[in-house]
Order: sequence, then C-alpha cells, then structure tokens
Amino acid sequence: MLNSRIGTYANHNIAGEIYRSYIPHKLPPKPDIDLTVLHSKLEKANQSLGELNGIAKTIPNAALFTYMYVRKEALLSSQIEGTQSSFSDLILFENSQKPDISIDDVEEVSNYVKALNFGLSQLQKGFPLSLRLLREIHGILLQGGRGAKKQPGDFRTSQNWIGGTRPGNALFVSPAPEHLMTALSDFEKFLHDKQCNLPMLVKAGLAHVQFETIHPFLDGNGRLGRLLITLLLHEWGILNEPILYLSLYLKQNRQMYYELLQRMRVDGCYEVWLEFFLDGILHSATQAINTAHQLNALFEEDLAKINALGRIKYSCIKVWEYMKKLPQVTVPLLSPALGMSAPTARSCLSILAEKGILKEITEMQRDKIYVYKNYLYVLEKGTDPCGASL
Repeated sequence: MLNSRIGTYANHNIAGEIYRSYIPHKLPPKPDIDLTVLHSKLEKANQSLGELNGIAKTIPNAALFTYMYVRKEALLSSQIEGTQSSFSDLILFENSQKPDISIDDVEEVSNYVKALNFGLSQLQKGFPLSLRLLREIHGILLQGGRGAKKQPGDFRTSQNWIGGTRPGNALFVSPAPEHLMTALSDFEKFLHDKQCNLPMLVKAGLAHVQFETIHPFLDGNGRLGRLLITLLLHEWGILNEPILYLSLYLKQNRQMYYELLQRMRVDGCYEVWLEFFLDGILHSATQAINTAHQLNALFEEDLAKINALGRIKYSCIKVWEYMKKLPQVTVPLLSPALGMSAPTARSCLSILAEKGILKEITEMQRDKIYVYKNYLYVLEKGTDPCGASL
C-alpha cells in the first residue's frame, strides 16, 4: 500500500554510466496521511506554538529578541552545512568589526539573515510564497563568497545528487533538469492548495521534505529548505513572529534527519518523518520560550543593578541598551556610536564590569574589550561550531 507513495525513477546515461534520478509524486501523498498516529504530537506542537506566540507579545523588546533570534537561526542553519562561524563573529561582522575566522564563513551566515529578512518583508507586503520568491531569496542567500558561482537565484540546469562522487554512486539523485520544473510546479500548487485539509504543521513538514527531495538549486537547498518552514508558518498565520527555527534540533539530530528523509523516499513512510518533524516543532518552540524567559530574567536583574547607581545610571543604561544589539565593544567604538565622550564611555563600561553585568576580556591597560557575557551565554546555547560539519 505504501509503495504508491514512492516516486518514479528515470534512467540516464552519462559517458556510458547508467544512473537513476528520482521523481517524487505530487503532494499530498496517497494513501492519505494517517493523522490518528500524529494526533498527540500534533496537539503538543500546536500548544507550544500558541504559548510561543503568547510570550512573544510579553517580551519587553520583542524586536530585539527577533533580531537576535533570526541571527541564531542563520548561524545554526549554516553550521549544518559546515561553516565555522560563531554568534560573536556574525555580530562583529555585521557591525563592521573584523571577525577572527574566514570571511567567507561569516558572510554566508550574514547572507542567510538578509535572505530571511527579505522573504519575510515580501510576505508582509502581500507577495505569495511562490517559486519566484524562492528564487529571489536564494539569490540573496548565495550572493558573494563561495556561493557566487552556484547559479544564485536560478534553478539548476544540471544534475545534482547527495552522497557519492557522481550520480552513478550517489546515495540519492534528485530529479533531472528535464523533470525539474514539473516537480516544482506541482510543489507550488501544493503550497497554495486551499482544498487540502491537512493540518498546517503537517503540510509544512511535507513541503520541507518535498523541497529537499526536488533539490532545485545547485547549492543552498538545505538552508533554503529550513528557512522555508519558518516562512510557511508565518505566511499561514501560525507564527506571529519569526522566532521558531528547527536548525538547532536538526543539528543535534542530523543523522536521524537525513536517514528519515531517505527512508521516506525509499518506502514512503511519511508518518515517521512527520512524527520527527512535530517533535522538532515542540522542541524548538520550548527552547525559544525558555530563551525568552532567561533573557527577561537577566535584563530585570541587570537593570535593577544599574538603577541602584547614581546619576551615572542614565549613561550606563544607554551603554547597556546598545550592548544588547552589539554585545562586544571598545571605548573607541562605543563613544562615537552613542555620541558620548570617551571618558564617560570608559567609566560606564568599567562600572558595568564591576557590577558583573559586563566582562573585560583582555586584562590590558589600553584597548580593553568589554563583552555582555551572560547575554551571549543565553543566545549562544547550541551554537558551538565544533562538530557542526556533516
């Protein structure tokens, strides 16, 4: 019965070597998804998203939280592909401060932020999540750096594959170029099929796996496929703010993730994949909720320390607020940014370090660097680049 869910294969011959490319069936799968086995996980996932939407309204600075959380997602999603950038590297790069790693690595992460923000802005303007928009997002995702020669913004015109050194020994071979646009057209119709009565989270899980199976670009399919989840949930009104991302969950469970994608293609067990996907929604929403609570508690504690100061507290608050967006500064950077004299900036940084809010990391008499360490600790959980490469 499940075999009718499995796509078809097309045979190809390149330089005398025979290989088969996979052409997925249209969505939704037939036979229908068995929602009874997903009911419990679906209910928990929906409840967690409801709680996340609720807490997003209570965060004192929701825009800042979203700003930082988008960057955490960009970092994690890029790490899955093998980049070695850290959260601090990205923040420094975006503020014209030189990071200590490959510029290509941190530029890829920065491009992800730009691509996601562009996609969200287009959706807010009323543009549908279409093949055209996906191409435009992809063009930003791969602009400059290592992706510049991988046809940014254009669907591929050559064969790609996963695993192995060529299509003939690959683990999986995606649809050949001559079958690509038909598969993509069917994919786009599924996204906007109002007759489909599947729960939205199930539909998002199916869309992600179909996109990864089609693999429509030469590079960046993994990053764009993960970004697609957030864009869909936001467009469908399930997610009020873009603060749910599965990349940490997928990074921590990446072997299982790829095994389930391949199993779904081989035996059509969509339900097994969807159980994993819904667990990821629950885990990621819970993690975002906990992060919001931790940051709120930290900000309340630090603000209480600052309010206990004398007149200098007003300048210290300006410095503290600035460091929520750029949590690593020096006096020469901070002084002109805030229109503050160098002695005042130096005094504020020193006082905030004495109160345990900031940490001076150089132990030098001059050119001191101050870091909002506790803030970064909360944001950086799970973003250690070590072991991120597949």
